[in-house]
Order: sequence, then C-alpha cells, then structure tokens
Amino acid sequence: MSNKKEDLNFEESIKKLEEIAQELEKGDLDLDSSVNKFEEGMKLSKKCNSLLEDAEKRITILLNDNGNLKEEDFNPEED
Repeated sequence: MSNKKEDLNFEESIKKLEEIAQELEKGDLDLDSSVNKFEEGMKLSKKCNSLLEDAEKRITILLNDNGNLKEEDFNPEED
C-alpha cells in the first residue's frame, strides 16, 4: 500500500481518516501535530467526498427505448 494520499482508494482513505480521528481524540499530540493531522484529515475527507460524487455520477441505468438508448440517473428503490 502506498503512503501517498492521492494513491489511496476510498476504503484506504476512510481507514486512514478513522486512524487520524482516533489520534486526535486521544489528545496526546502537541498543537502543531494536531493541526497537521486535522489538515490531513480534511484533505482525506474532501477526497472521499469527491470519490463518492464521481461514483454517483458514473452510476447510470441504460434503458432500451424502442432501439434508442436512454441514460437515466441511478435512484435506489426505497424499502
């Protein structure tokens, strides 16, 4: 697994974000380290949000409408 944040997939990014949150919650870090961890967490949070938005945009349903393909947004059915 790469250490570069931009190389992390969604699951790896979430795991790293959880680790950062745990470190910050412990309160053992000095101010500079806490700020750096917070900044890293914010970047990971934005990356995760972007990955989710990109995935949402790609999820579409192709319907055959009398030989013409029609693209619609994916809307999960509510139970």
